[in-house]
Amino acid sequence: MKEFLLMCLLLLFGGQRSSACPHLCSCHGSQVDCSSRSLTASSLPSSFSAGTSELRLHNNLLTTLPNGLLDDLTSLRSVSLHGNPWACDCGILYLRAWLLRQPAGSTSHVGVNCSSPPKLRGRLVAYLTEQEVLDSCHYWYCDLALASQVCLLVFVVVQAALLVALVFFLKRFEKVSKEAKRITEESFTPADGQRENEYMPLKP
Repeated sequence: MKEFLLMCLLLLFGGQRSSACPHLCSCHGSQVDCSSRSLTASSLPSSFSAGTSELRLHNNLLTTLPNGLLDDLTSLRSVSLHGNPWACDCGILYLRAWLLRQPAGSTSHVGVNCSSPPKLRGRLVAYLTEQEVLDSCHYWYCDLALASQVCLLVFVVVQAALLVALVFFLKRFEKVSKEAKRITEESFTPADGQRENEYMPLKP
């Protein structure tokens, strides 16, 4: 009996959580509006209610969608994804595959254009070939490798500059120390001789 009650409570609260309106979005029935909220892939809600029929994600800062985000939305009839700076690299593979699975009359792909890389800018994500996406992955890795090399070069240059500065200051310090020692010796030597003359005993 206790197990039955516990199961009922889990189903009740689980259902309430799944039907709750996601943070940063507004809901009206089964319509979920997350548009024009400057959402990124990291700030996008991690899930939506399974009963969502219309999802608005347009005019945000989305460059990709998390894998599986839309797979469990069995009641979904409409998704708006336009107005986002989609990055057509390896991360776009899920969205491309999801768009290709939509019915022929679906308009979800409309306005879903690549913003990067430059060679794919303006292209519709749904019409990209798999080879084009894979090539863009190589483009991204090349950029990363180039950025790493530039950072390494800057690091080496900074270290060399610091080493030169250290040598310069050490030589400068050595020069100043020698000069101070010379001035000290010149200042105190005559005075010491004068004091010796003052205390020299008189000859009988």
